[in-house]
Amino acid sequence: MKLTVNIDHIATIREARGEIEPDPVIAAGICELAGAEGIVCHLREDRRHINDRDVRLLREVVKTKLDLEMAPTDEMVRIAREILPDLVTLVPENRQELTTEGGLNTRVMIERLTHVIDEMHSKEILVSLFLDPEPEAIDNAVTAGADIIEIHTGKFANCIDEESRINELSKIGTIARMADELGLVVTAGHGLNYYNIFPMLSIREISEVSIGHAIISRAVFTGLSRAVEDMVNIIRK
Repeated sequence: MKLTVNIDHIATIREARGEIEPDPVIAAGICELAGAEGIVCHLREDRRHINDRDVRLLREVVKTKLDLEMAPTDEMVRIAREILPDLVTLVPENRQELTTEGGLNTRVMIERLTHVIDEMHSKEILVSLFLDPEPEAIDNAVTAGADIIEIHTGKFANCIDEESRINELSKIGTIARMADELGLVVTAGHGLNYYNIFPMLSIREISEVSIGHAIISRAVFTGLSRAVEDMVNIIRK
């Protein structure tokens, strides 16, 4: 299993004061040197954290893999075609949300997703869909032509009792196996931390996890490099 690090919260801290630091571009380099095998950033329509300057510089400096999270809008498609990230992850976006609240509604968006995926493929950009662990969503991902799915693990991460946690983990495992059998690369993310990551390690179909908030939170106390190294060690060992 590989680790990609979402650096949005570095930009959130910067924007809290409207200053120029901390710089998420510098953070990306530290994360890579500490063992991260990819950098994730979400360019939102309202630019609340990551901005256009960040994305352009990240494309120049990231040496592993740059995953651009974005809503499937015309503006974001245009930016992705110009920036040429290694991968785009299509996510739903609500202006009022604190963070992404769930997976894409593939049933109502199937035509739009198919069009965006075709646009990305024309530039040789891989496409991942951020999905809730539901069979219909996986079928629609295949129909739309996605390369990868990222399973939304937020509900699992927020479970407060063991029965619910086991139930959600079972759903994730089932969907991971289904997607793998259908030829999709399987990743996971949202709400994962240094404790709830352990059950994910037993799902062999999950090849990669994306973690941001937990790593940046630990970095406040330990430093960013150490926080990334700690998570890398958990995943690899």
